[in-house]
Amino acid sequence: MNFKQLGLCDPILKALAEQEYTAPTPIQQGAIPPALTGRDVLGCAQTGTGKTCAFSAPILQRLSKKVPNPRVIRALILTPTRELAIQIQDSLVAYGKHLPLRSAVIFGGVGQQPQVDQIRKGLDILVATPGRLLDLHGQGLLDLSHIEMFVLDEADRMLDMGFIHDVRRVLKLLPKKKQTLFFSATMPPEVMELVNALLHDYARVAVDPVSSPVEVIGQKLFYVDKNNKTKLLCHLIQKWDIPAALVFSRTKHGANRIARDLNAQGITAAAIHGNKSQTARVQALNDFKAGRVRVLVATDIAARGIDIDELSWVFNYNLPDVPETYVHRIGRTGRAGHSGTAISFCQFDEKAELKAIEKLLGRSIPVVEDHPFPMVNLEAPKRDKNGRIINAEDAEARQAARDRRRQRQEEAQAQKAEKAAKVDKPKQEKPRKEKPRREKAPQPAPAPAPIPEEPHHHKRGVRQGKLSDTLPQQPAMPETDFYKPNPLDSDVIMDATARLLASRRPVQPPRSERPQRERKGRKEQPAKQEKPRKEQPKQEKLKKEPQPPKAQEGKGGKKNKGEKPSILPPSLSGKRRRSRGNDRPRPIESAPRSNRQKDSTEHRSLMRPYYLHDED
Repeated sequence: MNFKQLGLCDPILKALAEQEYTAPTPIQQGAIPPALTGRDVLGCAQTGTGKTCAFSAPILQRLSKKVPNPRVIRALILTPTRELAIQIQDSLVAYGKHLPLRSAVIFGGVGQQPQVDQIRKGLDILVATPGRLLDLHGQGLLDLSHIEMFVLDEADRMLDMGFIHDVRRVLKLLPKKKQTLFFSATMPPEVMELVNALLHDYARVAVDPVSSPVEVIGQKLFYVDKNNKTKLLCHLIQKWDIPAALVFSRTKHGANRIARDLNAQGITAAAIHGNKSQTARVQALNDFKAGRVRVLVATDIAARGIDIDELSWVFNYNLPDVPETYVHRIGRTGRAGHSGTAISFCQFDEKAELKAIEKLLGRSIPVVEDHPFPMVNLEAPKRDKNGRIINAEDAEARQAARDRRRQRQEEAQAQKAEKAAKVDKPKQEKPRKEKPRREKAPQPAPAPAPIPEEPHHHKRGVRQGKLSDTLPQQPAMPETDFYKPNPLDSDVIMDATARLLASRRPVQPPRSERPQRERKGRKEQPAKQEKPRKEQPKQEKLKKEPQPPKAQEGKGGKKNKGEKPSILPPSLSGKRRRSRGNDRPRPIESAPRSNRQKDSTEHRSLMRPYYLHDED
């Protein structure tokens, strides 16, 4: 049978031919025909049997019949790991090379903005991991209401990794009417419950018995002590001249240690695991595929779904706890009909795991005894208080994790102490830095700007002349000479403003130089009346003995020409006169002159609207 007999269209057949696909695998023969008709499919097959092509080709052919404008996501492929998602995306690009469809992949561990930009441009097919898919949908960046085809790949691994709850959440976001393609290597009860709830009238395709290894893979077992595993690995790689090998470690700490020891022995190696960033993992995988790295050390989760062409060697540095995991590990080799070899190392306390694996396989794994590092440690494994065997690899990984955590705490405390020292350091050194500054010679003050001469019409009266004479020639705002008058004080500014706004009138001579004029009904006032303080007892006397208006007008020497007698009571009239005589400025022509300096605000032409008494 060929791919054309499966009902695939010419563009897909052309792309498969370019990929050198000649004949379909059993899973492809059983899954592609019902998927092209729109039926749900349950595919049960181990990895490396061509499952990606089994669901990718039907999706591409069905969606290419009609491409909407604008594009919407019509097919969703959900995978458990980032590596598998990337490989599925690469396969979609290769198989749909001659079709007008767009696809993209989204996963966590990297920035989401480039992925969001691809989604906004318009997609037909989306490959995603559960975490990033739910995250983007929660932000309102994904629309899953137009899904027509849904693929759940590696369903059993979803269960092992704890993604089954995320899968259920994703299913609630999808339309009820859709075509579902369900693939899994094993069928535990939890996966079967999901199948019964998700699939309707499905076609079941089971290629090989559940959890059975591929027949083309050769398996060998080496008994070796824990301390000699790395030495045996280096010996076998060099003896058999292995060009590329995938080594499985039980823990992340163990993967880093194995890669470090191999590099020390001159064998290029790189490690990938969950603690590595997505960029580092992709870089390590690309280097391994390109031949720049000879050995790739991985944990079970990181290696799930890795598809490397013509990978011939797989090493189980540690035996897994779950027997089915052994099948997934050795399934990385012998893919697409190629042969491969799986080498397993077993130390004394791992014999229980070996027994479970051989029970699952239904046969024993051949043992190789002729090697330079035979097992000599036959001590019984240590057990915890509950009677369970303490695995040396797990204990070492936990101790390493505690050491890293303690180291991070110490580094954090050191950083805090360093920051605190930086904050306190300037405070302690501040007085020392200021000392030499105080001893420096003071800088010479800049020359004061010359004060421009006032126009001749501003020099009026005694106050103006004396103010200009008393103010020193210095800047407008002295820095330290607070005892000197400040030119910006309100009274000084008021005086300057009054001088600028005052009307031009001839300067009157002082009172003493004016010609004396005779005034009727007025007596010469003695000099003591010029003092306003001595008027207080006289005002009290006026209250007791009211005087006629004429006498009160003459009091204080004020000129009230043509003023009518006051109709106010004597007490109020006296208060008014007292206020006018003591608090209010006197008119220039009638007020008696004294030796005090006259403020410019008393100028009659400027402040006249504010006087409360009558003027000439």
